Amino acid sequence: MMDELPDQLVWDILSRIKKTNDRNSLSLACKRFHELDNDQRQSIRVGCGLDPANEALTSLCNRFQNLAKVEITYSGWMSKLGKQLDDHGLLILSSCCPSLTDLTLSYCTFITDVGLRYLASCSKLSALKLNFTPRITGCGILSLVVGCRNLTLLHLIRCLNVTSVEWLEYLGKLETLEDLSIKNCRAIEGDLVKLGLGWQNLKRLQFEVDANYRYMKVYDRLAVDRWQKQCIPCENMLELSLVNCIISPGRGLACVLGKCKNLEKIHLDMCVGVRDSDIIGLAQRSSNLRFISLRVPSDFSLPLLMNNALRLTDESLKAVAQNCSMLESVRISFSDGDFPSFSSFSLSGILSLIKMCPVRELALDHVYSFNDVGMEALCSAQFLEILELVRCQEISDEGLQLVGQFPQLRILRLSKCLGISDDGLKPLVGSYKLESLAVEDCPQISERGLQGAAKSISFRQDLSWMY
Repeated sequence: MMDELPDQLVWDILSRIKKTNDRNSLSLACKRFHELDNDQRQSIRVGCGLDPANEALTSLCNRFQNLAKVEITYSGWMSKLGKQLDDHGLLILSSCCPSLTDLTLSYCTFITDVGLRYLASCSKLSALKLNFTPRITGCGILSLVVGCRNLTLLHLIRCLNVTSVEWLEYLGKLETLEDLSIKNCRAIEGDLVKLGLGWQNLKRLQFEVDANYRYMKVYDRLAVDRWQKQCIPCENMLELSLVNCIISPGRGLACVLGKCKNLEKIHLDMCVGVRDSDIIGLAQRSSNLRFISLRVPSDFSLPLLMNNALRLTDESLKAVAQNCSMLESVRISFSDGDFPSFSSFSLSGILSLIKMCPVRELALDHVYSFNDVGMEALCSAQFLEILELVRCQEISDEGLQLVGQFPQLRILRLSKCLGISDDGLKPLVGSYKLESLAVEDCPQISERGLQGAAKSISFRQDLSWMY
């Protein structure tokens, strides 16, 4: 009967099978399935089992001739597992995969600039992700972008030898890039300006600086003092994530914050120099903002900047509340340390977001200002569906017992909270109001105390963080 099915119907059946193991098993059922799977398979993910690497890759490319997406990862690789894919392997890939559009290389430590030059012949390549490819330099990236003129997505993660930035200038001239992620590549924020007109098409930017490298720059006063004012056209930016960056007033990345008119998601993690005026300006221009995540540096983490007005306050949160009527997700975290950041957000500022915006998800980490009064205020949060509390030590059982009165709450996550116990969960037991309850590393809550408190329960206890 299966032999009588038309090819199009079999193709439709194969397309609905998402797991690779299931696809492989089905392709072994009969010769016809095997041939149709070979024609239809558009993506593969290989790694340590690719041995010998070049020969195995050649075999795969010859079998699946319509591959468009390839991921090669050597996470956990050891020499006894065989030789990794090298530059010759990328030559094979570029020669045998004419339809290649999306390539990811992770922990490929044998690949050099030579291999990237081979990839430059992949004219259809539009997405490239490199994660820990330490032998690749800026020259290799430049040779690739010169050949791959349709590149819309580029992710460079822990590519420690990518220091020159001529490739950024070239990408800017092409004006095709929509998604750029640079993490721990030893670059400095000022280099991003060289993207030039390419900023106007960029929709998603992730920029993360190695924390130790960032602090060295702060103490040398290099990154702050050498920025020059720039005009950056980034009105089409939808998502912006900055981690361990230095924001200098009116310059560099501060200009980006002030010109994102259509921003929907913003994540600022340990960014030194962000001021209330930056967030207020962002809120006034980005009325479409739906997600905001702020991880605030401790007052004691950067003594060099202690005398400058660089801390965020409630004015920032109130501006977001007043201008961003579509805000759905809020995440606020203070950096690790023995001292909470008293000069930052208060309970009033946090609650202004809940009262004025349709917040469906609220996550608080190390927020000492949020207490039982805050929990009581959430009883009137008409849109709140997900609540995550991490190291919120001012919340007691009295506040936790109010969770049953939250109108729309479905998911509750508790982690490393010292002031709550099984007693705080008792009103939830048997009610099954919550769809999911996850408790991690809360010393006074037992697994037995969770039974019957939600439809789905997750419990983990590791108290090593306390010592």
